[in-house]
Amino acid sequence: MKQLFDDVSYSCSKLVTQKYSTSFTLATRMLAPKIRPDIYNIYGFVRFADEIVDSFHDYNKEQLFLEFENEYYESKSRGISLNPIINAFIHTVYKYDISEDLVKAFLKSMKADLYKTTYHSDDEYKAYIYGSADVVGLMCLKVFVNGDQEKYDALKDAAMRLGSAFQKVNFLRDLKDDFEVLNRSYFPNINFSSLDDNSKASIIKEIEEDFDYAFQNGVLKLPVEAKFGVYMAYRYYLRLLKKLKSVSFSEIMETRIRVSNTMKINLLARSYVKYKLNII
Repeated sequence: MKQLFDDVSYSCSKLVTQKYSTSFTLATRMLAPKIRPDIYNIYGFVRFADEIVDSFHDYNKEQLFLEFENEYYESKSRGISLNPIINAFIHTVYKYDISEDLVKAFLKSMKADLYKTTYHSDDEYKAYIYGSADVVGLMCLKVFVNGDQEKYDALKDAAMRLGSAFQKVNFLRDLKDDFEVLNRSYFPNINFSSLDDNSKASIIKEIEEDFDYAFQNGVLKLPVEAKFGVYMAYRYYLRLLKKLKSVSFSEIMETRIRVSNTMKINLLARSYVKYKLNII
């Protein structure tokens, strides 16, 4: 019967992914079937933690997060959680030997969102991105290489740069909500009252450098089971960055820039052709 509960837990993580992110779900479907469930498990865990600090404004978010964090550590030690999202995640943690320091770094960055609203230095900014994005990329990489430590070490830097690029695109896309709703400013030394298109161009240049490094040194060298799915996510975020680049800063602050579902399907079709032709 424990297996039945575990199956339900895995299904819950998949459902969370499908409900919260159509783009991530689409990319995950492009992974080999045997690794999809563990990527859903990772996404479910990080999404729930993120939702606590970003969305549950009518509740005691600090208490909710503390309970979530404690439940993870207690469940990991005993091997089961009645929270199906945590239960599924600890399965993946044990299966792929995801190190505790990665999970701790992630929870630390999420916890910072409860009280920290401004990042004044590059060191603070980079530390937050490492915990909120880079380590998630490393967790996924653990799944992709299936225990091959040599390949993990070779792809580690690229996985972190790709995670950073994704997160910085999210920061840029979500400037309006982060600033106006959550009162947060992640980009260091940025005065939002005077931010102009030149400042935006500097941010985009930094993101493009992350993408270039990650593609050449990581995406192209991934195992076949993971390459197409990661390439799909890379193409989606690259397209989103292109849209952000094409509009003014004032427009970013007025509306949330999106990639349409039609464009997502178009990206999928074109990416698949390149993949089948061994262009990637």
